[in-house]
Amino acid sequence: MFVVRRSASRLYPAGVQLAKMSGSQVGDLGSGAGKGGGGGGSIREAGGAFGKLEAAREEEYFYKKQREQLDRLKNDQIHQAEFHHQQIKEHEEAIQRHKEFLNNLNK
Repeated sequence: MFVVRRSASRLYPAGVQLAKMSGSQVGDLGSGAGKGGGGGGSIREAGGAFGKLEAAREEEYFYKKQREQLDRLKNDQIHQAEFHHQQIKEHEEAIQRHKEFLNNLNK
């Protein structure tokens, strides 16, 4: 019996990292510059309705980016499973051919 060990990095396609906004902001999104030092641009620093709108757009961007990445990861996993099922089928056919060949040799 063989045990196959794979690292987690090989299970996922190269370069797939989930987009994630850092949760280090203090206060409401778009309400002005936070304690972290970086303001996020003049519109966000000013706060008010435009700052909140910009923050909402940024959140929406990262949400859509994460959805795209998760969909791509799911599709990659489906394609890998289909590939491995096809490989199993081909190997089983090859085993059957070899068994028939060996049976014909004994006759």
